[in-house]
Amino acid sequence: MASLKGIGTVTAIGILLEAAIILFSVAVDGFTLEALHTTTRYSGRLSLLAFSLILLLYDKRGVIRIDRAFFIFALLHGIHLIELLFYVRISGVELIPLRVFGGFIAYAMIFAMPVIVLKKDRGELSVKNFNRIETVYFSYVWLIFFLTYLPRVMGTLPNVGGTFMEHVILFSWVILLGVIKMVSVIGAKMQL
Repeated sequence: MASLKGIGTVTAIGILLEAAIILFSVAVDGFTLEALHTTTRYSGRLSLLAFSLILLLYDKRGVIRIDRAFFIFALLHGIHLIELLFYVRISGVELIPLRVFGGFIAYAMIFAMPVIVLKKDRGELSVKNFNRIETVYFSYVWLIFFLTYLPRVMGTLPNVGGTFMEHVILFSWVILLGVIKMVSVIGAKMQL
């Protein structure tokens, strides 16, 4: 744990949670394709949790450090991407080009956001431009999570793993997350 101290406690916890997901998957399914599938699925859910916390706590001053929050989300989602690419490669799952393109844009935004926050903090990016980028970021990444669970609930995306009830719960959470954020934004604008 001492070597992880320099990158921050939250980052260390995120990496440990990713490792726990891998260990759990291997313990349940052995060194199999199914274990990798399970790892990928739960890693994606950890990313959703991280995104949810950023989205819900972002406006709460002092609750989270936004520079670290965007970094940890990018790190967790980067780990998820590696697992996902590894799974797709080994399993031979056919990719849907439109989904790949949409996901590529989301990953590019996710990986760019910590750098954008740094530029804003250094004064290299105006607050007004940062706020615009941030709105696009949150909206698009939320949309990708929505589009991730919609076909699962509809039953149109085969072989994704997990149960129908899990997909309904996660899809409902994504919708609720969007509603909470919209109410928060509208409430803040009404107070101005």
